[in-house]
Amino acid sequence: MVLGPSRAFAFWVWTPETNKWENPKYSVKETPSEQLQFALTFYQSKEYKEAIQELRKLIKHYPRAREAADAQYYIAGSWEQLDNPQEAFKSYQEVVDKYPFSERSAEIVQKQYDIAMKLLEGRDKRGVLAKTFSGADYTAIDMFKAVIKNAPYGNLAAPSRYKIGLYFMEDGLYQEARDEFEKVMNDYPESEWATAAKYQIALSDSKRSTDAPYDQKITQSAVKEFKDFVENYPDAELSQQAKDQIQGLRDKEAESNFHIAQFYEKNKKYDSAKLYYQIIVDEFQNSRWTAPALNKIRELSQKVQ
Repeated sequence: MVLGPSRAFAFWVWTPETNKWENPKYSVKETPSEQLQFALTFYQSKEYKEAIQELRKLIKHYPRAREAADAQYYIAGSWEQLDNPQEAFKSYQEVVDKYPFSERSAEIVQKQYDIAMKLLEGRDKRGVLAKTFSGADYTAIDMFKAVIKNAPYGNLAAPSRYKIGLYFMEDGLYQEARDEFEKVMNDYPESEWATAAKYQIALSDSKRSTDAPYDQKITQSAVKEFKDFVENYPDAELSQQAKDQIQGLRDKEAESNFHIAQFYEKNKKYDSAKLYYQIIVDEFQNSRWTAPALNKIRELSQKVQ
């Protein structure tokens, strides 16, 4: 009986150097430097899956070699080129965790920040990016927190903290957002992001303020925050927006007083009603509620007589 050649042995070759049968698929070069250069030939020719395979061989066989950190870095780069930012982020983090003295640390933090920004900017968009991040292990918050942890005193720490605040703002978590913006101001007071954070604190209070018929303490707090911002940063680009916010919040306060006055008027407590209408006239001169309040005062004056 004649047996044909088995395909199982087709990938095995005899190597006199080791005096063994070896499968080239799993073989590794004699030095980590040679293995890295071999792997990079695939990387440079954009055969990224093959590059990852060869780079992993280097890490497995030469885990303590200087080239191992570079291998892990190029694995991350390969995933990035393959449009898999989740795997890329995790692989970059492995460089930071396993090779903390890598010369590429600053570059890696920047790449992680860029990936986090891509996720933040694409979170509400449909299409390839949304699919890429669906069911992801890392959220934008996780990524920005990793950037802060990896380089707490780096130039990306303040914007990362600020972006976490924006993430919460977009989700309607205004108190959580406020807390993050306060951290920016407290931890990075000299950063340009501290100015923007102060504005966002006032804005988060504005978002938290209740509708007109209810207690306006948070609204008043937001007004104060915006006024402080305009006073401290009169030339900032956000100052005009802050002034607009102040006007809108003041209108809300005036409206609240108007509703209180209406309540007293409905219950025929005209003196109390006039008092609240007068507050609008005296304290909210530029409000759209000032003219209606004046008319109400005239009407009530006739009733009281």
